[in-house]
Amino acid sequence: MGISSYIVSLRRRIGNDLLLLPSVGAVIFDDHRRVLLQQARDDGKWYAPGGAVDPGEDPADAIVREMLEETGLIVEPVRVLQVATSAEITYANGHRCQYVGMSFICRVVSGALKVSDDESLDLRFFDTDALPPLPEYQRHRIEQAVADEPGVWFRFKGEWRRA
Repeated sequence: MGISSYIVSLRRRIGNDLLLLPSVGAVIFDDHRRVLLQQARDDGKWYAPGGAVDPGEDPADAIVREMLEETGLIVEPVRVLQVATSAEITYANGHRCQYVGMSFICRVVSGALKVSDDESLDLRFFDTDALPPLPEYQRHRIEQAVADEPGVWFRFKGEWRRA
């Protein structure tokens, strides 16, 4: 899917200036408690799948839409796992973004796992003790999900807390 028409419209006005964007991410386990990861086309790295929230869209609806677009899976959000802001990211085209992300633990309702968009090279379930190299924040999100503790994780003054 790539960049939304909403963000394209904003970029026409602000160029490469920093853009704060709402986003969603999913932690999805299969029946063997392996976690789904997506290999990104733009940098070849592995991440938990996710994407941007569209104007007027609730985050839970956005995660369902994003997972269908990116993985071919129809998911149901089970609970909010964490809320946090990313570090600033500069893309190859010069666009600067920072994401305010809401991560959900989701369960698969139906569908067949397949690369369904131009953002992914591969989709694969991994044993949680044999993950590929991941950015620290991605590894932390998966560790939080594996721990399966009640509450929502958030950062306050640089420290993780659980409500």
